Amino acid sequence: MSTLGQEALPVLYRHRLLTAHQLTQLLRPAATSTRYIRRQLEVLHDRGLVEASVRRTSRAGELLWYVSALGCEVVENGGELAPRAYRMTSDAAASQLQEHTLAVNDVGLAFVQHARRLGDECGPLDWDPEVAHRLRDGDSRVGDEAFLVPDAVLHYVHTGTAGDGQQQRMLLTFFCEIDRATMSIARLAAKLHAYARYSRYIPQPAPGRGRPKAASGYRREAWRARYPAFPRILLVLDGASTAQLDRRQDDLRALAAADTRLHSAAPDLRAGITTLDQLRRYGPLAPIVTPVFGDASPTDALLRPSPAASAA
Repeated sequence: MSTLGQEALPVLYRHRLLTAHQLTQLLRPAATSTRYIRRQLEVLHDRGLVEASVRRTSRAGELLWYVSALGCEVVENGGELAPRAYRMTSDAAASQLQEHTLAVNDVGLAFVQHARRLGDECGPLDWDPEVAHRLRDGDSRVGDEAFLVPDAVLHYVHTGTAGDGQQQRMLLTFFCEIDRATMSIARLAAKLHAYARYSRYIPQPAPGRGRPKAASGYRREAWRARYPAFPRILLVLDGASTAQLDRRQDDLRALAAADTRLHSAAPDLRAGITTLDQLRRYGPLAPIVTPVFGDASPTDALLRPSPAASAA
């Protein structure tokens, strides 16, 4: 395989379904067309490593690419990425989840593009879709209420300036949820409850296994084994007009404010709402994010006030 082919295969494996345009922006951002990446994808297709048997429903003629069963084996045997049980198929690629999967990848792509512009770090493999996080003890199946499964977990390294003028690096993690105006606001708000439960979930030893701890202080929240700090929650809205998305944002904030079950968890959850269009245009560090809780003044994805809001 060419160098580009070797780069494209794990990216397709990780992100499940991508257009040639998305791959070009991720791997060859200086390119002025998708011709070269499409030629490399055709080589991979001829070797049985990728498939493109589906066309995007919202844009006539645009092919969508994903890794074949053989391509999955090649990536997993390479050891670069942790193996995932999920396998994209032609039926799944053509299903109603098609646009949602592409929107998740558009969110990751927006972070990558603006990281390049700002001198931050976020690469083509720095977000991972649908990572399961247990938030309840006991036997259960993935996908039920015993697990929190964000649309994506995204890692970002921001280089800023401290108060003393010294550069400082911030290692950030985001739980990303993408809403294409296909679910009710109540269901979207229910996801906040899952994040609140996960922020306080402390695993308990299975009955009959090990000695009970003498005090609860010996046990820690489950998220601390994965993350240095509890990830910020970014709710990204898409799939409707600006006015409709503004109403959904206002309704979600109102529902969260009225929900007494979320009041105690609100201080632990740094959660904000933006739109995919704003994220693409201005990037995550522009004042495009509205906090879910409290003051609605614009902020960035770090959930910090903009300079204008601070001055006011």
